[in-house]
Amino acid sequence: MGEHTPHEHHRHAAAPEPRWCSCAVPDDVEQERRSGVSRRGFLTGVSAASALAAAGWAASSDKASAADFNGKGPTVTITIMGTSDIHSHAVNWDYYTNAEYHDAAGNAVGLSRVSSVVNQIRKDRGRDKTLLFDAGDTIQGTPLGFYYATVEPITQTGAVHPMAAQMNAIGYDAVALGNHEFNYGLEFLDNWISQMKAPVLGANAVHAGTKVPAYRPYTIKTLNPHGAKPVRVGVLGLTNPGIVIWDKAHVSGKLEVLDVVETAKRWVPVMRDEGVDVLVVSVHAGDTGKSSYGPDLPIENAAALIAEQVPGIDAILFGHAHVDVPQRFVTNAVTGDTVVMSEPRCWGERLSVFDIGLRIEKGRWKVVSKSSTTVNTNTVEDDPALVAVVKAQHDAVVKYVNSPVATSTEELSAADSCWKDTAILDYVHKVQTDTVIKAIAGTPQASLPVISIAAPFNRQAVFPAGQVTIRDVAGLYIYDNTLLASVLTGAQIKDYLEYSARYFAQVAPGAPVDPASWTNALSLPDYNYDQLSGVTYDIDISQPAGSRIVDLAFEGAPVADGQQFVVAVNNYRQSGGGSFPHIASAPVVYNAQVAIREAIVAYASAAKVIDPADFHVVNWRLVRGGTPVF
Repeated sequence: MGEHTPHEHHRHAAAPEPRWCSCAVPDDVEQERRSGVSRRGFLTGVSAASALAAAGWAASSDKASAADFNGKGPTVTITIMGTSDIHSHAVNWDYYTNAEYHDAAGNAVGLSRVSSVVNQIRKDRGRDKTLLFDAGDTIQGTPLGFYYATVEPITQTGAVHPMAAQMNAIGYDAVALGNHEFNYGLEFLDNWISQMKAPVLGANAVHAGTKVPAYRPYTIKTLNPHGAKPVRVGVLGLTNPGIVIWDKAHVSGKLEVLDVVETAKRWVPVMRDEGVDVLVVSVHAGDTGKSSYGPDLPIENAAALIAEQVPGIDAILFGHAHVDVPQRFVTNAVTGDTVVMSEPRCWGERLSVFDIGLRIEKGRWKVVSKSSTTVNTNTVEDDPALVAVVKAQHDAVVKYVNSPVATSTEELSAADSCWKDTAILDYVHKVQTDTVIKAIAGTPQASLPVISIAAPFNRQAVFPAGQVTIRDVAGLYIYDNTLLASVLTGAQIKDYLEYSARYFAQVAPGAPVDPASWTNALSLPDYNYDQLSGVTYDIDISQPAGSRIVDLAFEGAPVADGQQFVVAVNNYRQSGGGSFPHIASAPVVYNAQVAIREAIVAYASAAKVIDPADFHVVNWRLVRGGTPVF
């Protein structure tokens, strides 16, 4: 999976979405003194303020005027625009359908749409009074992002990443890191950051074992409204603690991601000491106060907690949850001040717009009003200049995804894969199982049975009868996951399946058959309904969660509690994504960093024919009171 989205709301067939450590930290002063400066230009020094100064990251040294000014002075309104969760949507295009993007709500996607809205707002409000920020998850999510990370990686070709090219062309003022920025490794991320004209921020991503930021923590921008005193706007960037789970292979031993609230408490006073008039937080976290993982890490969706617990913040741009939050006000528990928050949905479908009113009091700007809204980008057309920036790269990806890889003997659809064992998902199992069997040959685990874990990522996925393209495969496996194999016991597999079966509502034996209404219980997304191949089992949805797995067997015999299996699984799940039991702590016996989507493409290309007779085995089913639903 590698999913980035939280689990508090449903995932429907019409809108598959790209996904979604608290460690003992040594004393700040000693660790920062020892750490020095690395190739990223990391912070060093004995205090946060001196660290910034040493790195040359503070804005100009001029402070806000301290001259006394009695009475109330002039006013000005500045506008801060914000995007989040762009997920490599550059233009209004759906690579999986090979057509312009559309959904039932009439949304449009892409930075080219965002640019048209930004251009209009800059024209209306004045470029001297506007800023543009982003809250993360920019470089992964569509075949465009995948292509320039793995097929023609920019780290090898030297090409400018399409999202960097577009963001530079639009003129972003600051960009925060999302969890998906880490999907392709730290070298790739460094390369992308080096191409960005805007500062890329992540105050809580620190060197392992320290509190020293591995990325720039904040930046200060100076606006010069016509006829008014300059306005200094500081923006603090925060990323998501779940990175240490979701991208463990890339960051383990190198980076830790600290609590967003505690990090904000550390840096907001530093920024205030720098004399900012307006302080904005751009954070890649939802606002539910909950996590998709266990309590061992800081809270995943803590945006509102920052507003509530950290004094000195005026506005928060947040993301990660892929929801539209035009305006939310949160009262700070310490000061009683109001913080305005907004989330601009995802993929460039919305633009958050904050209006901050300021008035001169005693010679300094004071925030006197705050509001926000979101603008739907379906109200404009793509900015032709932004389309032109990425046209060649976009065209290359369109050509790539429409390349044929095999021929299917019949149409294979994922439409029913959330409640039936389908051939199209069994194809994923087949590739994963065969890859692992081949890889562990000659090892001590070679004698163990190999089974596979996979989830239905996209109910709209189809392998058409006849020619199957890379686009069809990408539509089935929409996440940039890699393949691993771990060893689980029979008892652990039973626990795992019970946990997965929470996905279904409890349904009486005689209730009408309406499977679509039974899924996504507890607001679990489809990507957190794992199915296993290689063992047989029934899921009795008439029983309460935790007591649903019946007749778990291998080759016709009941699975014994101590029986061992090699389990093919993706890196997201193996690293703890979704908090499934046992898998994160199970011994890993295979991890060659093979991308599952590319493995499927290679497998199909070698076989040339996709015939469900070769791989489709109905090994699980839904039952009620022992009677099969279908």
